[in-house]
Amino acid sequence: MKIVKTEKIQLKNHPEIKESLIQNFIFEDPSVLGLGDLTPIQREKIQPSGGRLDLLFADDDGTRYEVEVQLGATDPSHIIRTIEYWDSEKKRYPQYDHCAVIIAEEITGRFMNVISLFNGSIPLIALQLSAYKQGDDISLAFTKVLDRISLASDEDEQFEVTDRKYWENKSTTKILKEIDLIFSSVKDYTVGYELKYNKFYIGMAKDGVSKNFVMFRPKKNYLYIVCKGNESDTLKSKFDDAKLDLSYSSRFKEYSLRLNDYSEYKQNKELIDSLIKSSMEYFNISE
Repeated sequence: MKIVKTEKIQLKNHPEIKESLIQNFIFEDPSVLGLGDLTPIQREKIQPSGGRLDLLFADDDGTRYEVEVQLGATDPSHIIRTIEYWDSEKKRYPQYDHCAVIIAEEITGRFMNVISLFNGSIPLIALQLSAYKQGDDISLAFTKVLDRISLASDEDEQFEVTDRKYWENKSTTKILKEIDLIFSSVKDYTVGYELKYNKFYIGMAKDGVSKNFVMFRPKKNYLYIVCKGNESDTLKSKFDDAKLDLSYSSRFKEYSLRLNDYSEYKQNKELIDSLIKSSMEYFNISE
């Protein structure tokens, strides 16, 4: 093995490398983008309003990626086209989560300024494409310069901190006592955690720092236990067999378990604790 020098080149005016060749390269091996395990769906997908979406991919979490490739620097028409195709696919296939991906050799400051105007309302990833020549070969590298900014969920924002009395009034004393009982069980396999009362949920904290591997959303007559994690058909089947109401949000990567009474937790403690522990693993929390 030896270290060799490569020559960085521009592709926009390259006599042989065309945009269609780059598209095909990505479509055949989407792992080069560094966005996870993507499944190719379609190239040059015709849009109802006109135009063609360069690339369409999907992942196992129910997200579709609308990808536009441009050689050279980003320009206003490229930005608008990317957003239009993302919006079109989102409206046609609302059952999926959607994310726009823009790829260009240069992600300009103007592009970043334009995207900031949307204030996170459009989930978008920007990848900068770099090309290097070594002998007769050309290698491509994709660098993420803007990660996806999704619509925030409650637990992702710094909401007003409340107290137990606030939740007793919003929910009931009975539901809060049930949370205490479940939390006492959680403490059997965690150390140093405490309940943190926020305006929209009751979370977890350790040494004053929020670590919401499990959250509680109390209602008047029932309780939601919310845990982060990747979707698992096996896990969902176990809860279905136990006649427990478990749902999953692909957008926020979280499970919501509805408990109508504490007895449901007692009868299914091992199964529900396994859900909480899997969320701890998702956050790399050992205890």
